[in-house]
Amino acid sequence: MGWFRRSKFAFDTILKNTIGNSNPKVNQRSSSIPCSNRFEISGFALSSPIIRNSGFELGLKQNPHTSFAIGTRRYYYVDRYRVQHFRPRGPRRWFQNPRTVLIVVLVGSGAFITVYFGNLETVPYTKRKHFVILSKNLERQLGESQFQQMKREFKGKILPAIHPESVRVQLITKDIIEALQRGLSHEQVWSDLGYGSESAGTHESSGHETLKALSESAEGKWHREDEILDDKWVQESRKKGQDRGSATGHLEGLNWEVLVVNEPVVNAFCLPGGKIVVFTGLFTHFRTDAEIATIIGHEVGHAVARHVAEGITKNLWFAILQLILYQFIMPDLANTMSALFLKLPFSRRMEMEADYIGLLLIASAGYDPRVAPKVYEKLGKVTGDSALRDYLSTHPSGKKRSQLLAQAKVMEEAMAIYREVQSGQGIEGFL
Repeated sequence: MGWFRRSKFAFDTILKNTIGNSNPKVNQRSSSIPCSNRFEISGFALSSPIIRNSGFELGLKQNPHTSFAIGTRRYYYVDRYRVQHFRPRGPRRWFQNPRTVLIVVLVGSGAFITVYFGNLETVPYTKRKHFVILSKNLERQLGESQFQQMKREFKGKILPAIHPESVRVQLITKDIIEALQRGLSHEQVWSDLGYGSESAGTHESSGHETLKALSESAEGKWHREDEILDDKWVQESRKKGQDRGSATGHLEGLNWEVLVVNEPVVNAFCLPGGKIVVFTGLFTHFRTDAEIATIIGHEVGHAVARHVAEGITKNLWFAILQLILYQFIMPDLANTMSALFLKLPFSRRMEMEADYIGLLLIASAGYDPRVAPKVYEKLGKVTGDSALRDYLSTHPSGKKRSQLLAQAKVMEEAMAIYREVQSGQGIEGFL
């Protein structure tokens, strides 16, 4: 064993001389290896030249708890002062990198601005700007699908195209659609008004022939070349309409159809794509053509303003807001607050906007707009008005709708259009 003791003595002497002269540079502020906590591996100091020459300075550090074992390795980098800095373990989160955060914010903001302003439209007549993310083609497809579903649902209750009530509704609707056509700021190709019978495809020719035979009257019919534009306000409106051509793009090439359902329901609606459904329950309470025109004009106003597509877009934002509120308050309370302060006020606003558009439509179609306030007041009595309806319902009360339409400024605008039509001058481009 003498050779072992002599070898150990020589090895300890060399090690003592080597370690005694080592003085590692450690940055007390930024280095992750402080002097007081310096690790030792099997008697060798971490700062020893032997350790540095054994590969640690290349960026690898052995696990201090397992001497010279192939275990977990931790990476670090060495700065220009030869101070070792360990990298944090695990993947680095993207928000911990300021450069990545800046790129995400810039790209996200650009995408949001592009989508928002790319889908920002101006509502005809009211000139209100709204954000609609639903495409026009998809909106039409939704209307067509729902219209076919209603045909199947009310099968056997749909009045034929030659029924007197069906013919009456078709003629009133035809007047309103032609008024809307005259109001557009550019030429369009409009299909003839059709009647949506139960059997699709077989009703078109008979419905068109019946409507053509009943509406062939040159008296009181004015063409574009006969219309006179002498109102400064009309010309300004036409100029605005030309600047905002996308506002009426969804109305181009619509296949307008009317469906009269024999149901004692006081209701009517217009689906996207120009599909109008009227229930015979309306005829019990509203007997004159002007009253029926007021209700149909209101429903067409929804289609003109793309309220269905706007409602889908708004509901998407409301759903996102509700998910955020769920993190702080109870879901039931969040749903109630969303309905009371967001969904219902928005729905009532759309109804009042459709009232205004419908008022101008019936006036341009030759129907007395002064009938409209009385119609909504009567409708409120039929459906049951209450003091809370202006706050807890999707529709404003009939009394409030009547008061808004009877206001001097709104009614004067409609009466000016009505007088022009009655005098034979007509209105073109008042959108």
